[in-house]
Amino acid sequence: MVCADELGPVIPRTFPPAPGWSPDGHRIKSEVDYGRGPEKTWVYGALRVRDGQQVTMTASSRNSAFYQQFLQKIEAANPTGDIYVVTDNLSSHNSLSTRTWLEDHPRIRHVIIPVGACWLNLQEGWWRIFRKAALAGQSFAGPPEIEQATRLATSQLNARARPWIWGRPAPPTRRLRRRYLYIL
Repeated sequence: MVCADELGPVIPRTFPPAPGWSPDGHRIKSEVDYGRGPEKTWVYGALRVRDGQQVTMTASSRNSAFYQQFLQKIEAANPTGDIYVVTDNLSSHNSLSTRTWLEDHPRIRHVIIPVGACWLNLQEGWWRIFRKAALAGQSFAGPPEIEQATRLATSQLNARARPWIWGRPAPPTRRLRRRYLYIL
């Protein structure tokens, strides 16, 4: 079983150089020069639940062609047995070309989660960890840097992967530190 989803768009950002200080100690004010380029990058991810291993791929768009390439990567990462892909009902997952592609690859079977129940997909929890490892506090100049950060974070997270279990662990039992004895 594999949980799959898309993250994005991750957008390269450009910032102006940091303003300096004037000789009399005042901060130099500059015009705001912030831009988001047209180069958006989508990150496709698939979490293999039984061992916590992740397959990721970056793409310039979120469409059926890139989704089918991603399914090929999932198939290559899981060489034996049937593959159940738990995913949402995005149009690229249900398009005619994707359904035709799935007919040619009988090992892969889609399991569509209900609308409004994204929390059933364990990939959503992995995205939170991924954002913290790869994207938090970063400013990317272009898609190649986003791809490099994705590859690096995925390999680091796969090195310490564990099986995923849906739900929260039971809270630890609290041991009382002091017990009072009242004598009358």
